[in-house]
Amino acid sequence: MSTAEEVPTGAPARSRRGRERTASMADVARLAGVSSQTVSRVSNGYAGVTEETRRQVLAAMKELGYRPNSAARALKRGEFRTIGVITFSLSTTGNVRTLEAIATSAASEGYAVTLLPVAVPTQDEVQGAFSRLEELAVDAVIVIMEVHLLDAATVTLPPHVQVVVVDSDAGDHYTVVDTDQAGGTRAAVRHLLDLGHDTVWHLAGPEDSFAAQRRADAWRRTLAEAGRTPPPLVRGDWSAESGHRAGLELAGREGCTAVFAANDQMALGLLRALHERGRRVPQDVSVIGFDDIPEAGSFLPPLTTVHQDFAEVGRLCVRAVLRKMRQDGPERGTTLVPTRLVTRASTAPPPARGR
Repeated sequence: MSTAEEVPTGAPARSRRGRERTASMADVARLAGVSSQTVSRVSNGYAGVTEETRRQVLAAMKELGYRPNSAARALKRGEFRTIGVITFSLSTTGNVRTLEAIATSAASEGYAVTLLPVAVPTQDEVQGAFSRLEELAVDAVIVIMEVHLLDAATVTLPPHVQVVVVDSDAGDHYTVVDTDQAGGTRAAVRHLLDLGHDTVWHLAGPEDSFAAQRRADAWRRTLAEAGRTPPPLVRGDWSAESGHRAGLELAGREGCTAVFAANDQMALGLLRALHERGRRVPQDVSVIGFDDIPEAGSFLPPLTTVHQDFAEVGRLCVRAVLRKMRQDGPERGTTLVPTRLVTRASTAPPPARGR
């Protein structure tokens, strides 16, 4: 006759089919030698538990395969500890780095992030995205909205959802966090003018981009304030390929000795085109970018650019949306994150006249 299988003290009982039932909070408490309330405090991340006790409880959870019931905890607390993020593009450096910063900042606050990419920025798509996020049980939403969608009369965000918007000209209607696009552009153009260039050409981003418009407007305004006539604007689409195409055009422009590119990727393509056309950087043409991507210092030559603090943008987005959830912050208005010019080897005084 076979003997019964020995069951360790504190381990969950087995069913008739030999499978372990799901471990409960009481099982964890028995194995760890603590109360169920202590297990609850550890699983919810509350303070008031010694580090030694916390390690005991976590070890017991791991041994028993215990997983806290997040749905039950959410119902009890009245929140899901999850922030939804709607974005209309994952192809640009700015959006990807902003999303990464939001996720990192949310995690530090004990929140998870649910991402919902939207291919076409229309009213139906926006409403559908919010409906899907509500089904996925999120507490609030951050919208990374580069295009001029919120300016359109046909597009509105649900009034009952706590929303923070990134990179949009909608501060009068929503809570917005953005980089100081105008300030960064002004510093770039002034740097080139101060080096002695007569004017500064601009390789702009796409027309439907709020950031591109802000940078182009600030470029024109800074030149006008300095008494310079802005040359014709050249348009790209944020990609290095579009920067290369524009660079082939700019390389043939007489008197083009300085170019401000609206992002670093286009500046990279521009550098290649100038090299192919025999225009030296910075001896013949100075180039400035915008973003300060990690690779900017490894361009040839290393790129002078405007640094954006994506980590701070993400932190402020999360802080703003949590304050709105707690009804502890302004309902509307724009918060600007400062930029700074990073000077490297791609800018210099213009070539001597008469060469």
